Parts: sequence; C-alpha cells; structure tokens
Amino acid sequence: MRNGPRGLNGPGYGAKLCSAMQDHTTPITHELAAALLPRRPSDGHKGTFGRVLLLAGAEGYTGAAKLAALAAARSGAGLVTVGIPAPLSSAMAAALWEVMYTPLPATDAASIADTALAPALEAAQASDAVVLGPGLTRHPRTAYFTRAFVEACPAPLVIDADGLNNLGARPQVLKARRAATALTPHPGEMARLLNVSVGAVMKDTEAAAADFAKAFSCVLVLKSHHTVIAEPGGAVYLHATANSGLARGGAGDVLAGLLGGLLAQGMTPGPAAALAVYVHGLAGRAAAEQRTERGMIATDVLDAIPEAWKALENGIPCQNG
Repeated sequence: MRNGPRGLNGPGYGAKLCSAMQDHTTPITHELAAALLPRRPSDGHKGTFGRVLLLAGAEGYTGAAKLAALAAARSGAGLVTVGIPAPLSSAMAAALWEVMYTPLPATDAASIADTALAPALEAAQASDAVVLGPGLTRHPRTAYFTRAFVEACPAPLVIDADGLNNLGARPQVLKARRAATALTPHPGEMARLLNVSVGAVMKDTEAAAADFAKAFSCVLVLKSHHTVIAEPGGAVYLHATANSGLARGGAGDVLAGLLGGLLAQGMTPGPAAALAVYVHGLAGRAAAEQRTERGMIATDVLDAIPEAWKALENGIPCQNG
C-alpha cells in the first residue's frame, strides 16, 4: 500500500466529533459533518487526494460498479480504478470516462474469479483504499476470492453488498486483517453475518452494530431509516434523517463509493463513515426535492452529491440536519 495521500489531515483532524464520541451515541448533525470535511490544499494533485480501487461488477450487475465508481470520484478522491471481470471491461470503459480499469480473470458467469487474487492484491498495494462488493455476485469462485482478498488486502477496505454476502456467517476472516475495515450491511446482510433473523437485528440495531464492531475490530455501518455507525472502541454515531427515496437498488453502491473515496483521502473509518452517511442522506433529500421520493433513482442521488458538498463547505444550514 502507498504511504497515503499527503496534506489532508493535520493534528486534531475531526477532533470536534471524535472527542464527543466515547462510549455513547452521538447524532450526526450538519455542524459535526462540516467539521469533518477533508481539507483540499490549492497546490494538491491527484495523488494528494488519494487513489481508490473498486472490485465490483459481474454480468448483469455492471450498474452497481458504475454507481460506486462515480460516487468515489464525486467524493473528492484523485484517482479511481475499477477492477472488473475482463469480459465486461470494454463495456464499462465505454460507459465511464472518469475512471480507470483493471481487467481481472473471470468465471464462466463473468464474475471475478479466484485466480484474480494476485492481480487484485497488486492493485490494492498501489491504492489508498479499496471498495469490495457492489455487483460482485455469489458465484462460488467469487466467494472464495472475496474471503481470500479480505484477509490479505493491505489497504483500508470497505466491504459492501455481495462482499458481505460472500463472507456469510463466517466473518472471522475479518480478524486476520491488519488495515482498517468498514462494513456497510443492510439488515438482511447483517442477519446473514450474524446467522440470526432480520427481526433479531432490528430489535436493537445499536447493540447489533456495536457488538459486531467490537468483536471484529471494524467500523460497522448498519443501514436503515436510522443508520447506526459503530466503532470498535465503543463510539456510536446515529443518522436519523433518511427518506424513502433511498430505499431502492443502487443507493447502497453510492454510499460505498463515497466511503471508499473518503478513506482514500486519509480519513479514519469512523469519521469517514459518519461523513459519507450524512452526505449520502443530504444528497438524497436534494434528489427528493427535485424528483420526489417516489420518482428519484440512485443516479439522482449521485448527481446531487456536489450540492451536498456545497452545503457543507458554505455552512448552509440543512433542514432536519
């Protein structure tokens, strides 16, 4: 892994939020989110703002890779590379101009194969953060790749969607990791990780997230109308202002890309997750104002991310923030 982007985070970075969050739940307000914004030095370059690698996509699921990649680009990261099954790389290259591509060995179902482990780890070594999972599928060889990559990946890692499903009820592989890890499950994925019912997860989402984060030394983002973000040290963030427009396919891919981009800019996983969740929600509200909660889609959320950044950068108050 590279030494990380330079010039973004000095001493005391995020101190206002971090100092307030010790072993209790803290709501993510507009002011706290604004305090976490990574600095953007005027003399910065692409390397300054971090390199993101996404391992995503399969036949029939290229949209997930596209949404996550563009969200990472809109996070402020300097460079985004998508590790995509080789048979799909040409189609993705035609659809996206803002990112780079690494074609990876594929299964007969055009998903990432177990033989992709070595080139994927080589790409991760040159990255500041990795996002694993959007559109990955649960093909057996892809599942093997997932578990092996999670254990060996040297960079900060966001695990989402089928990255989580491929861990199944065997999250113990997370204990082998040395770099920072953030998981972004919805309740169904969380239930599979814990091998319990969705009802058991929803009975106390804060406890489910906090216990998992502590047990597996990771940041756990449990997505729902009241999203819970738990750090392994006991701090818990709460974001309680989502809208029903985010309850559709692709919205989670946007969040995963945002989070990976913020990690690549040098943020630590807890504050990065808090900021990503808040910006995602803020963009969702902006999209709903333009398209309605009923009519908005994940691309509308993606397109509204710059408006969310602008609101935070300019100190514009946010209703219900």
